Amino acid sequence: MSSPALTIRGLQYSYGTHRVVDGIDLTAETGSVLGVLGPNGAGKSTTISLAVGTRSPDAGTVEIFGHDPVTDHATTSQLAGVMLQDGGLPMSSKPLQVLRHLSSLYENPLPVDELAEPLGLHDFAGRTMRRLSGGQKQRVALAAALIGRPRLVFLDEPCAGLDPQAREVVHSFIRELADRGVAVVLTTHDLAEAEELSDEVVVIDRGRIIAQGAPEDLRSASAGSRSLTIRLDSPVPADL
Repeated sequence: MSSPALTIRGLQYSYGTHRVVDGIDLTAETGSVLGVLGPNGAGKSTTISLAVGTRSPDAGTVEIFGHDPVTDHATTSQLAGVMLQDGGLPMSSKPLQVLRHLSSLYENPLPVDELAEPLGLHDFAGRTMRRLSGGQKQRVALAAALIGRPRLVFLDEPCAGLDPQAREVVHSFIRELADRGVAVVLTTHDLAEAEELSDEVVVIDRGRIIAQGAPEDLRSASAGSRSLTIRLDSPVPADL
């Protein structure tokens, strides 16, 4: 059996005295979609930041195909693509300029048009990133995450701000990625989206995993004698 694409064990992280990731264990396999479900502020985005090495954990380990994303970032950045909620893309550049620059950083990138055409990027290619709508920025960020042909891709709320047609395009991309053997880690607060796309769903609340399993199993559990409730009783920092 091949090694998992992503292995996270005992992950912890705090902002000051506030523990936002509290003992997370995750495994993502190649050719599958792992849905990470939870309300805004549950710790999903922080977990992704730790997984890709943009933050160092207080405790626990992360491995991407056996490599530590903090100490061996040069390797893991070639293996994994990431789409974060804030995008992190240069606002003064135009979408295709961004993608062409990013493609130069990879050994075997996808042709820019293979992403620009189906995502409709040519429709607003003449505008700078700062002039794009939220949904348009999301589409550019998705293309940026995929340009390097990653074997593992992290998609943090990829459909936020998208209209139904663009949402279906993104869903098709996600299904195609998994069919090609890519491991996909999808964070979302949308239960229907998690059920539709995921092979396995992990539910996070207040930095902890409170439920995990195949979508149909979680649905059966919530419909039976047990209930699955996601609730936040106290405010959390806005950047989680």
